[in-house]
Amino acid sequence: MTIYDELVARGLIAQVTDEEEIKDLINNGKATFYIGFDPTADSLHVGHFMALCLMKRLQMAGNKPIALIGGGTAMVGDPSGRSDMRQMMTQETIQHNCDCFKKQMERFIDFSDGKALMVNNGDWLLGLNYVDFLREIGPHFSVNRMLTAECYKQRMEKGLSFLEFNYMLMQSYDFYMLYQKYGCNLQFGGDDQWSNMLGGTELIRRKLGKNACAMTITLLLNSEGKKMGKTQSGAVWLDPNKTSPFDFYQYWRNVADADVLKCIRMLTFLPLEQIDEMDKWEGSQLNQAKEILAYELTALVHGEEEAKKAQEGARALFSAGNAANMPSTTLAAEDFQDGAIDLISLLCKAGLVTSRSEGRRAIEQGGVSVDGEKITDIRYNVKKEDITEEGLVVKRGKKKFMKICL
Repeated sequence: MTIYDELVARGLIAQVTDEEEIKDLINNGKATFYIGFDPTADSLHVGHFMALCLMKRLQMAGNKPIALIGGGTAMVGDPSGRSDMRQMMTQETIQHNCDCFKKQMERFIDFSDGKALMVNNGDWLLGLNYVDFLREIGPHFSVNRMLTAECYKQRMEKGLSFLEFNYMLMQSYDFYMLYQKYGCNLQFGGDDQWSNMLGGTELIRRKLGKNACAMTITLLLNSEGKKMGKTQSGAVWLDPNKTSPFDFYQYWRNVADADVLKCIRMLTFLPLEQIDEMDKWEGSQLNQAKEILAYELTALVHGEEEAKKAQEGARALFSAGNAANMPSTTLAAEDFQDGAIDLISLLCKAGLVTSRSEGRRAIEQGGVSVDGEKITDIRYNVKKEDITEEGLVVKRGKKKFMKICL
């Protein structure tokens, strides 16, 4: 099976400009391709995960990835998939975020010996002369055509600023520059980037008379059509300080039955033959599939050791086994009054609720247990002597829990 056939079989390809040419490029290791990452935060998140996996797959097949960090485009903000304008960031913040991205990307992409490049589009965008840019690039873009692009249409009702309207020109200019500087002949991106990517191929054709290709990858959506990678508390980050390896594992362990095999196919590096066999699984076997998904992805992002710890911690929650790897919160002497702490305060301290009122509701609704015993009394106190050397397990709902230690 060729690498292109594998991408199709895994359900990763959404749209392509020239299928035969793209097949030839990536199947024969002739693609120098780029994917853009705007540094809007100091960590990559699950939304970037599929792009990183794709870069890894293509690099393993002999192609050369360019990770384009949007130090310039982040100064403007991409309107795609947004109902409001992005916040403006300083250059210092953007540079810090770029540095954080590179560290995380190195887990997926081999940057040694020129096998991959990391490039910042601020290098050419931030020094542009506005009038020169308009004269050189502006004539090649039709405003009428731009307004039909999906990324702009969804913003027209709320109002699209001229600042954001420039984004397509800037992303197209990126492809044009990468083609000239590094021989980049292929751009990948999420399916919501299609219009911007076509702008780049068209600009290269008009300015240089050359042919470049674009391919979009399927957006990671759940069975309800919503983007995956979000929880009630926000994004699922790849930085262990923002989303712990355990919470990362639990996110994938708790995906819906309808989504687990699709996620295994799209995101893991397990052989397709093995996944095809899992397609027949149902009932309790789907829980096993979720464990496989969670373990594989946690190992990819955080390493095998952290994946094993997360798996053992999750299993300990549902069994009487060793709870050593369960996430824990340590209480200090000042957390106790007269040798006890009220359960609502304990829930807040453990991060299982965000406010006392949320804690009160959770207890009243029967969603809180202490060492396996359901507690419905909002005045319940946990005594200091109740917390043994092994710790005390406080659970909220089916999926949130914390080991309390002294």
